[in-house]
Amino acid sequence: MPKFSALLFCLLLIYLILPNAGKAQLPNLNQYNIIWDSQSKNSGESMPCGGGDIGLNVWVENGEILFYLSRSGAFDENNLFPKLGRVRLNLQPNPFAAGAKFRQELKLKEGYVEITGGEGKQATVVKIWVDVFRPVVNLEVNSSQPVQAVANYENWRTQDRELLAGEKFATSLKWSKLKAINYKDEVQPAGNEILFYHRNRDSTVFDLTVNQQQLRKVKNQLFNPLQNLTYGGLMRGQQMVYAGIATGKYSQADFIAYKLKSKAPARNHQVQIFLHVDQAKTLADWQNGLQQIIKKAEAGEKSAFKNTRNWWRQYWERSYVFINTDKKNATDASWQVGRNYQLFRYMLGCNAYGKYPTKFNGGLFTYDPIFVDAKYPFGPDHRQWGGGTFTAQNQRLVYWPMLKSGDFNLMPPQLEFYRRLLPNAELRTKTYWNHDGASYTEQIENFGLPNFAEYGLDRPAGFDPGLEHNAWLEYHWDTALEICLMVLDLERFTQQDITQYLPLLESCVTFFDQHYQYLAGKRGAKKLDQNGHLVFYPGTAAETFKMTNNSAPTIAGMQTVLTRLLELPATYASADKRIQWQAMLKRIPPLSFREMQGHKTIAPAKTWERMQNVEIPQLYPVFPYGMYGIGKPDLEVAINTWKYDTDAIKNRNYTSWHQDNIFCARLGLTDEAAAISIQKLQDSGRRFPAFWGPGHDYVPDHNWGGSGMIGVQEMLMQTDNRKIYLLPAWPKDWNAEFKLHAPYQTVVSGKVVNGKLINLEVSPKERRQDIILPQE
Repeated sequence: MPKFSALLFCLLLIYLILPNAGKAQLPNLNQYNIIWDSQSKNSGESMPCGGGDIGLNVWVENGEILFYLSRSGAFDENNLFPKLGRVRLNLQPNPFAAGAKFRQELKLKEGYVEITGGEGKQATVVKIWVDVFRPVVNLEVNSSQPVQAVANYENWRTQDRELLAGEKFATSLKWSKLKAINYKDEVQPAGNEILFYHRNRDSTVFDLTVNQQQLRKVKNQLFNPLQNLTYGGLMRGQQMVYAGIATGKYSQADFIAYKLKSKAPARNHQVQIFLHVDQAKTLADWQNGLQQIIKKAEAGEKSAFKNTRNWWRQYWERSYVFINTDKKNATDASWQVGRNYQLFRYMLGCNAYGKYPTKFNGGLFTYDPIFVDAKYPFGPDHRQWGGGTFTAQNQRLVYWPMLKSGDFNLMPPQLEFYRRLLPNAELRTKTYWNHDGASYTEQIENFGLPNFAEYGLDRPAGFDPGLEHNAWLEYHWDTALEICLMVLDLERFTQQDITQYLPLLESCVTFFDQHYQYLAGKRGAKKLDQNGHLVFYPGTAAETFKMTNNSAPTIAGMQTVLTRLLELPATYASADKRIQWQAMLKRIPPLSFREMQGHKTIAPAKTWERMQNVEIPQLYPVFPYGMYGIGKPDLEVAINTWKYDTDAIKNRNYTSWHQDNIFCARLGLTDEAAAISIQKLQDSGRRFPAFWGPGHDYVPDHNWGGSGMIGVQEMLMQTDNRKIYLLPAWPKDWNAEFKLHAPYQTVVSGKVVNGKLINLEVSPKERRQDIILPQE
């Protein structure tokens, strides 16, 4: 059973007490189910399935059912995020033999995959589902005739092996020339069970990074998530026995298969896989923990599927966006936007209770990389941009849509990630610069330090050890302010207590206030400019404008977070603390502007030394920080920035983390927002429509899907404190049914027909007075 934090418990309660939260009836979700009537060629044509914090890639190939196992929090010594194995099911007589009738369906509303082979007396139905509340994978076979079942647990980490140069990009070592050893797993079959696990060796990339970054003297104070980390599980089958091993090769990886075989042909078979990830002091402790999981699963087995199905039903009833379902056409671009919005939300729901955030570069659903791109001829554990490395600019886009979808119970993995790393971030600051505040770098390891390779492998003598020697990431630490805003929005949406996160918020703003005074004091006699403002130099505007003076994202982040801290209820801070925040806010400089093609626009910074990437940080005051938008002053300046800033125009894009659709929605540019949303959320070109990518990142690209969701939400509804703007950028030819969440425990639902809003429901009812429609 996952351990629920006090905050998560409160967030779950909110769904029970929200007035009329489920009043709007869920439209027909079944039309979005993915149905395949032919088998897949390979794992690249797999279908996602999951729940709790477990993800499976499910496919049928050459008459056999296969799926990969993935669980949040599994990291090896090199910070690779490995699969926990592959399961293969073979039935005889084979209902999935060539020529037999075939159907594979992702049943969204119930949260499972159903595979049907044959028909009539030869029909067999296989159901694959994951228990939302316990880390258990279930495979159930129901056949019209007795069949023999063989379930294989397949493992490809069968011996210690040095990773190839390109393979290391899946670890924290990336392009470094250091050796990365992929250590073997342990597999122990016995009776009707197969135990499999990996226990990290004593020396990991954590130790290497601490030494590299000159933190040895505080090493014992640093949080180390890789120490004693053990992950794996146990597979067993009812009325099945161990039947030996076999060897084989799938795609690029040799494997050993450990077989469970049914004692006799039967109409019904069940296989269960229990997964366990823990920093256990000893292997025996980990095994005891696994046995506890099994016992709890056995005790609740009768109601497990019902409870899981109910969780998914409530998930879908909580929020939805359906587009043009009245004239369903799977080739219609706008219909695809609505369908793929739901498919991506399903994938997000599969890591609802993970210890770690859903990874932007594939989440729980990566597959053999050669089916992503032929230039990745590696094993199934591979993904670009690392496993235990979290890139903040990308991760934020996975979690922002959860506010308007009301998925508050999915947000703790992202927020707890930063809260858990707060001591390490503060210790970095104190050790390097001897002042207060948390320094979170852009690409951050699961132990809170900069990525080993990105830190700089060829650093000049005497270079500040607290800085990354990296052209893209130098001075890039202000995305942490966006996580702070996410916390503040969570409080505003739910009215739940965020006291546990206040130290994180305070520490982040304190870092910028103190560090830039510290840097100014090293340059000259004064720590503030002639107007009493901080000078954010050197800084950065995302990865694009480098060595900036007063970058737009930093200023917008500090202004917004400090303003919102001051708007918190009085119970959150003393009068003295608020005086400190107010003084800090007064030290934040104003945004800079420039004239582009004869129009006033937001400048990315006051000055900069070079431009090298393809982001549009001059519009971060629009999103995420909301300084400009519908109903707000000087909207024309922000619109000018989109339309006339030649740097912004040059960097327009829709792939991966690009957020042009969100900018356009917040600026009320309906045609542009719709066109880019179609580019974002149209079918991926892969068999599963929402497996986008690789773009800048990997497949499935989760920050691609997240930014797509955000854009659609902003087209339908934007909020400014208590104001709720409906249809601010919604095209008239997109009919829709929607249910979204707004601040102050508000739920808004309705239908859009030919550009007109009908059947509007607002809960609580008194919030209806805060609704602003386009014609108003």
